[in-house]
This record gives sequence, structure tokens and C-alpha cells, in this order.
Amino acid sequence: MTGIIFDIKEMAVHDGPGIRTTVFLKGCPLRCVWCHNPEGLSPKPQLMYKKASCIGCAQCMKKCEHEDCKAFGRCIHSCPENCLEVTGKYVDSKELADELKRQVEILGDSFGGFTFSGGEPLAQPAFLFALLEELKEYHLCVETCGYADADVFQKMIEKLDFVIMDIKIADSQRHRAYTGVPNEKILENFSLLKSSKKPYTVRTPQIPGITDTKENLDAIQKIIGDSRWERLPFNEMAGAKYEMLGLDYKMQNEK
Repeated sequence: MTGIIFDIKEMAVHDGPGIRTTVFLKGCPLRCVWCHNPEGLSPKPQLMYKKASCIGCAQCMKKCEHEDCKAFGRCIHSCPENCLEVTGKYVDSKELADELKRQVEILGDSFGGFTFSGGEPLAQPAFLFALLEELKEYHLCVETCGYADADVFQKMIEKLDFVIMDIKIADSQRHRAYTGVPNEKILENFSLLKSSKKPYTVRTPQIPGITDTKENLDAIQKIIGDSRWERLPFNEMAGAKYEMLGLDYKMQNEK
């Protein structure tokens, strides 16, 4: 099974119990205005251009026959300042699982397990489930926004040992305004998670004036009850990635 990832983070300590390896899958159905991983939004490889380091030599604009350059219409290998970087690569689930297993030997008993994040892992359900099956002897966790069909979400829960789920905005209209989708499907899936008896944590990013309001936090508290709840600080450095990807950072308009 082939899928697309954009990063692998070893020695992760905030992505589930213990010291973990986190795999970031590309593609997401949400478009949160504050997203701190914009390179995970598109389901395809993208070119990141570090404009600040560019010396204007135009070497990258010369004709190029490299197969991996053709999709971008420029040479990604010729820049003397390494201003160009591709984010996103296609991988085979078994080959990736074998690579991840080899890393386990280094940590030994200190290894906590594997976490799958994004983007949104459930944007590639078949690939995710293939990975979970290949790695089923390990402790497995998914970080998810919860926006998926109920049958897919239920299948995910059954294959995991731990779930980290975002609940960002309680009001559905405000949720659509700031993430691009309503939240009914998310809240229905949270009910599935809560009734599953699987260990989980709810996360809410603290976005100034959007998610961190007393009204929103009180409403989320009513939804999640006594669930374990982490409120994450706003990442103010995310804007730089948008410029490298040629995307508009909508949080600039919210300030």
C-alpha cells in the first residue's frame, strides 16, 4: 500500500506515552487558519522555497531532465544555497514499517511506540490501516482532528492503543468559519471514542481570540466532561512556512 508522508520525528515525547517515533502523513480535510504544519495540508508533494537565502542566480530555472524535478518545472538540485526543498514523499507501507522497526532496536526498553500525525492520518485511511497492521506488536497512537466517516473512525479506534483527538471549537458555525468544515462529524466521532473505553487525550490549540475564549473553552468542557484535556500554546513561528510554500497565512488577517 502506497501513501505519502512529509516527516518522521524520532525521540518524540509529546505525542503519546513514552519516547516515541512520530510519522507525519500528508493531506488534511481541514483548513485551520492557524495551522502550524501547512506542509501537511496538500495530499501531494510540494516545493518549499527559502526566499531569504536566495542569491538570485537563477540556476534552478535552467532546463532540467531530472525526473523528480519535472512536476515543479524547475531544477530542485542545482541551487548553491539549498533554497529548494521538496516536502512529501511516496512510500510503501511495508517498507516504511520495516524502516521504523529498525529504529526500535536503538531505544530498546525506553521505546514507547509509534504515533501517526499529520496533516490528518485519516485522510489516507487505507495507508494508515496498512501501517497499523504492520506495526501491531507495538504501542500505537494516532493524533487526529476527528473529521472522518464514522466507520473509518471506529476502525481506527479498534486498531489503536491510544488516541489524541483535537476539539478546537465547540460552535459548529464558528468551526466552519475558522477550519473550513462544520464540527458535527467530529463531535459524533468523539462520542464513539469516549464510549470505546480506549485511553485518549483531548487537545485544544490556544489560538488568541478564536479558541481560547472563555465561551469556547467552557463549551468544550461541557462536551468532553472529565476527559483528559491538554490546551496547547499557539505556535507563532508557523507563518514562515506559508511563505516558503507560496500560501497565504490567514492568521495575519485575524490579528
